[in-house]
Amino acid sequence: MEVQIRKGRPEDAAGLGEVLRSVDWLTSIIEMTVEGLQAQISRGLELSLTDGSHFLLVAETGAGRLLGYAAVHWLPCLFLEGGEGYVSEVFVHKAARGTGIGTQLIESIKVEARKRGCSRLMLINGRTRESYQRGFCKKRGWREREHMANFIYELKV
Repeated sequence: MEVQIRKGRPEDAAGLGEVLRSVDWLTSIIEMTVEGLQAQISRGLELSLTDGSHFLLVAETGAGRLLGYAAVHWLPCLFLEGGEGYVSEVFVHKAARGTGIGTQLIESIKVEARKRGCSRLMLINGRTRESYQRGFCKKRGWREREHMANFIYELKV
């Protein structure tokens, strides 16, 4: 499938909402109103466009339909020679999975990370997710950490 990878723009909110709604395990997104989701996405897009420590890429068809996106956050690391890119989101529309869009998004992030002098990229992939089960990351040269745990702390807003 032929797609263009480009930086996200404010007018991408509706298309990104469609991509997220196609992810059947994101229940909080599915339960949101279309308007609420677009407002949330618009706020995230604004931040990624005004702050150089965030980077959002979208995969767009020639007809202008968004089929996926990836978000990365550039972090300084004092113990690494260069910084680290944290790939926080890689989502491909359910109808377009397995077509190479995720790979194109990740490859574009690698290019940007090298431009920024990063030492490494990091991402989290749920072990129960289909992409983990089929080895998406491992097939592309990513190594799973053996001795690290991933923790989260929920902040109530």
